[in-house]
Amino acid sequence: MTNSNDIKKNNNVNSSNGHIEIRGNYNDQLGDIDKEDILDVMGCKTRRDIINLLREEPMFVSEISNELDIGQKAIIEHLRAMEDIGILNSSYKKILRGRPRKYYDLQHEVNIHITINKNTFDVNLSDDMLNTLQLPSGDEWSKLLDIEKRIDAGQLEAIDELKNQIRLYGNLKERAEYILERTLKGR
Repeated sequence: MTNSNDIKKNNNVNSSNGHIEIRGNYNDQLGDIDKEDILDVMGCKTRRDIINLLREEPMFVSEISNELDIGQKAIIEHLRAMEDIGILNSSYKKILRGRPRKYYDLQHEVNIHITINKNTFDVNLSDDMLNTLQLPSGDEWSKLLDIEKRIDAGQLEAIDELKNQIRLYGNLKERAEYILERTLKGR
């Protein structure tokens, strides 16, 4: 049987002898992030919740603790584990009174692609966002799904909300294209 230490040392485990093949695409830009560590983080709901909070803005321990209603000691352990493997970054910021606070944020974006079939368990990590389909944030996606559900239920007034969403994203797209064109022209 292959244990996790063998997997970390060997990028390919042959499946012909009954083992599951585990392959990985390691990208130098990701530093030393190990796919086993990523899977460990993603397997913990509290850590996923912390990552979800930090997508919005950097936060310090007590903010995260209050938001998730979990003790600070536990939050610190989760943050330390994620910082140790390179998913999170931390920095100190001065406040008006008291000692500086340690804020945590996402260091960079990591994409995890997992393929599971009869003979393969393939985990690829990358941070190449230019080649990856971008979906709206969770809140925006939920809003869109809610509008779709309401339209499917016959609430036709939701069509106006959908038109507003389309207009909003159209305006954002136009502005982003303008900024890109202006920037490329200036080079």
